[in-house]
Amino acid sequence: MVHPVFDNLPTTIFERMSGLARQYGAINLGQGFPDDQGPLPVREAAARALIEGSNQYPPMRGLPELRAAVAGHYGRTQDLTLDPDTEIVVTSGATEALAAAFTSLISPGDEVVLFQPLYDAYLPLVRRAGGVPRLVKLSPPHWRFERAMLEAAFSNRTRMVVLNSPLNPAGVVAPDEDLALLAEVCVRHDVVAVCDEVWEAVVFDGRRHRPLMSFPGMRERTVKIGSAGKLFGMTGWKVGFLCAAPPLARALAAAHQFLTFTTPPNLQAGVAWGLDNHRAWFDDMPANLQRSRDRLTAGLRDAGYVVLESQGTYFLNVDLAASGIALDDVTFCERCVTEHGVAAIPVSAFFAEDPVTTVVRLCFAKADATLDEAVRRLAAAKAAL
Repeated sequence: MVHPVFDNLPTTIFERMSGLARQYGAINLGQGFPDDQGPLPVREAAARALIEGSNQYPPMRGLPELRAAVAGHYGRTQDLTLDPDTEIVVTSGATEALAAAFTSLISPGDEVVLFQPLYDAYLPLVRRAGGVPRLVKLSPPHWRFERAMLEAAFSNRTRMVVLNSPLNPAGVVAPDEDLALLAEVCVRHDVVAVCDEVWEAVVFDGRRHRPLMSFPGMRERTVKIGSAGKLFGMTGWKVGFLCAAPPLARALAAAHQFLTFTTPPNLQAGVAWGLDNHRAWFDDMPANLQRSRDRLTAGLRDAGYVVLESQGTYFLNVDLAASGIALDDVTFCERCVTEHGVAAIPVSAFFAEDPVTTVVRLCFAKADATLDEAVRRLAAAKAAL
């Protein structure tokens, strides 16, 4: 009675490791959420809207003020010109935005190019839409693709490519030359690009996120997905954005209409206020996270771990083999949470085939005291393991 895509799906690694963290009283550096509750002025704006504003159905495509604020934000930060009336759709989180994109743009038998490591929602949603995944494996420490890898994956049956940049779990920002190469291949094969850019505001060391939509030939064939939960560090809000040229946006809105239809109006109002009025956040937030990244990195390196470069997201990665630990990532994470009190995520969980098994992901979007205690415990784990 169950569709084969969803029949016997295993418990996600995030649920599993978070459950073990609760069971063993461990520090949870596995699941990617901050310790704090997000910017108070934005939460207060949402609270005012809840009390003073409408609590009935908002427009299906999203509140006009939020769509205008999204367009303004991307105009200021990424030099994109978006029509808020015809090119932006508000969704109930980025995962719903992905579902709308895959449902509306994939027909049975279409091939979809996906880069591993990948977000766990991609494969079941693509397969449920009838798509045929074509996987491209990225490898540490740089996690980059090359022309030969794209040429092997793309064909005359390719309908879509899905790009996540900044890349979770690798913590890397795709360089311009890689984006230009992907844009060239997309144009040549007449392919739609679905760009999961939820980490776009969380980039470090003076980097600036550049959307694939801005490259030659990509404006009319790109679906750009953003997340207010990641922009403001409030992952439970589940307010997402779909940005695309009008013909694509119409199809995306049609799918969204029959998935969640709309999104809580007070949360939309809070996000709109924040995008328009709380601009200092977009300088302060990545600077603070960069300090947390540096704190955890320094502590781990002092303890003897080899830490890969983190250019963005909430995450950094430890190379177990290079650190002298002769365990696979799953075994290390299980022993780390049960024996040493720190939950991490094995990066092999982000692969559908031929996984990288020597890299572990840690979340640094935590308080200093939490990170310091995690380092102390991880140092003990290194000595023991």
